[in-house]
Amino acid sequence: MLEAENAIPLMLPLTSEANELAYFLEICGGFLLTGGHDVSPSVYHAERKPWCGLCCELRDEMERYILKNAIEIDKSVLGICRGIQFMNACYGGTLYQDLATEYSSGIDHHMKPPYNRAAHQVTILNDTLLYDILGKEQMGVNSYHHQAIRKLSPAFQKMAISEDGLIESIYMPSHKFIVGVQWHPEFSYDVDENSRNLVKAFVASI
Repeated sequence: MLEAENAIPLMLPLTSEANELAYFLEICGGFLLTGGHDVSPSVYHAERKPWCGLCCELRDEMERYILKNAIEIDKSVLGICRGIQFMNACYGGTLYQDLATEYSSGIDHHMKPPYNRAAHQVTILNDTLLYDILGKEQMGVNSYHHQAIRKLSPAFQKMAISEDGLIESIYMPSHKFIVGVQWHPEFSYDVDENSRNLVKAFVASI
């Protein structure tokens, strides 16, 4: 996906060593926070529930360092799935640890393959960066997650809302590109213009 936009993807080592991570903060123009592990409830000062999934505290430490420093020096960040959740939690927001247990909804947010199709619709709010990028108020998105934003961090503003009221996209208006999305543009990039335009905007901001 990134190579298709003429960007050079680089996978960082899993470490919390500041000296190592500072090097990547210097040489990289932007950072993609991907899906994966559940965010440790300790990040947002909550008790871990039995239905919380596998966490990786080292990854949390690493991504906290990358995210906070990238924002401080105004480098671009795109958070996908766990990425948006971590961004919110890192700046004082909270998460649902398991939607099926903690949030009543008729929407299946844990879709079956193939993942390059729309599972539900989201409403994009006017006067937001996402609206400026896509130029529309509605779009279909894929959905493969069991956690989501519960309380929005005061550092972010919401940009998109799912049909069942969950926050699906956030950003920091005071920065050029600090964006999180709950869906997976990497799964739908080849077939969905909205996904391509989002990734184009991320790479163009670097």
